[in-house]
Amino acid sequence: MLDRDQQLRYSRQIILKEVGYKGQEKLLNSKVLVIGAGGLGSPVLYYLAAAGVGTLGIVDFDVVGISNLQRQILHFSDDLGRKKVDSAEEKIKKLNPDVKVIKYPFRMNMDNIEELIQDYDVVVDAVDNFTARYLISDCCYFMKKPLIEGAVLGFDGILMTIIPDRSPCYRCLYPMPPQDGVVPTCNDTGILGMITGTIGSLQALETVKVLLGIGETLSGRILTFDGLNLSVREVPWKKRQACPLCGENPTIKELVEYEIKCKSKIPE
Repeated sequence: MLDRDQQLRYSRQIILKEVGYKGQEKLLNSKVLVIGAGGLGSPVLYYLAAAGVGTLGIVDFDVVGISNLQRQILHFSDDLGRKKVDSAEEKIKKLNPDVKVIKYPFRMNMDNIEELIQDYDVVVDAVDNFTARYLISDCCYFMKKPLIEGAVLGFDGILMTIIPDRSPCYRCLYPMPPQDGVVPTCNDTGILGMITGTIGSLQALETVKVLLGIGETLSGRILTFDGLNLSVREVPWKKRQACPLCGENPTIKELVEYEIKCKSKIPE
């Protein structure tokens, strides 16, 4: 049962017929794992906390740097040098003390990802590299966990919702990772903070829809966002029979961790 303060705090979403008291109670009993507490993870975590998702797991091994502050809105100038999970927890608890925060201040890898994911209802991919992205998507498929996938670069963003055995998987779109040195990073291409805010907010929205079973998710569709021209495009997305992960004759039957070097203009 919701207490008086909770009824007031969540009143504007409780009056939505798609949510109601039962929906709000479901959110409070839900667990979401957000992998990455940076540009995408910040708005995801902030909006999920505001909505009253009861348990938020945060995976991030990094510390706050000054170049993060242009887009990673959970972190302030006073947080420079702090672990991102600690900085994120502080802001979340100040916003909503209802939320339980579980911190994982270490690098996710093939040895720990299954343990990280197993207790959560939905996983949100808010990482910035293909090594982690493939590992997350493969593990969510094997463990049958809904995955909200987002990526940004420059003025562009992409969003998809992956429901194992019901929707295409990430490898239906990108069967194998790119070769070394092909993909640039935001260190070289740049990124506008409002783009991460837009895609991260949409990831939070998709998460709530999956948790409550409401509306139509992006399962089977890809949303692309062009912030420079302010255009949104929806692309149909179907399962590939030849997909190496979820296809008729899969060749990937266990986790694999790739080493992918991004393109860089900055000399090492």
